[in-house]
Amino acid sequence: MKIELAENYGFCFGVKRAIKKAEQIKNAATIGPLIHNNEEIMRLKKKFNVKTLNDVKELSDEKRAIIRTHGITKQDLENLKQKEIEIFDATCPFVTKPQQICEKMSKDGYEVVIFGDENHPEVKGVKSYVSTKAYVVLDKKELENINFSNKIAVVSQTTKKVKDFMEIVNFLILKVREVRVFNTICDATFKNQEAIAKLSQKSDIVIIVGGKNSSNTKQLFLIAKNYCSESYLIETKNELDRSWFQNKKLCGISAGASTPDWIIQEVVNEIRSFNIE
Repeated sequence: MKIELAENYGFCFGVKRAIKKAEQIKNAATIGPLIHNNEEIMRLKKKFNVKTLNDVKELSDEKRAIIRTHGITKQDLENLKQKEIEIFDATCPFVTKPQQICEKMSKDGYEVVIFGDENHPEVKGVKSYVSTKAYVVLDKKELENINFSNKIAVVSQTTKKVKDFMEIVNFLILKVREVRVFNTICDATFKNQEAIAKLSQKSDIVIIVGGKNSSNTKQLFLIAKNYCSESYLIETKNELDRSWFQNKKLCGISAGASTPDWIIQEVVNEIRSFNIE
């Protein structure tokens, strides 16, 4: 059986930046999980004493705080600044961008539509910068019964599909007089999605490696599943089942933006150890 990695996969710029920052700072607490990968968070805790707190309220005698890659709310940031603690901002620049857009556009009188998951920390942070009305949606149907003002700005969660984002945009253009559109989908996310779509179409089995609470990883899995019915989402090599690979000729592999190379390599090595012919 042949194993082929997607053309683009794994750590994105923002995650690499955050991991490097955490390793350099050491002995710190992150506000929320730094990234959506439990194995890497455990490595940072064991090797660099970087612990994870759920929110700002859990800070006690910590001297250093790291803001997670997904960012935090505007109010949490203000509360953090009031504490006597050294702050290191590891918010991905691609996440900071929609925060800034929402703040500016709402100040200019625009209501804001955010395409994304309302419960996702990135979206919560972005929404907190809106001073007018904010609407968080995952489907254009959620917009049908809303009476918008004449001015709407639209942004997206960084890990969403461009195709789905455009459905939201096209709906609003037909309904609202003035629509300002900001494509805030991360370029790395787009490239990873394109790559797995291409690879899964020719694969007999696809393995997606990454945190099961990671939005971009779940998107990769859904794309793969659309083209290859035998697609699996795993966090570590321990979840692999040898029987999955019987009578398969090509195994495609991709990984979420928060998945480190060492975990991907462990998965590849484990699959090779099965000696599937």
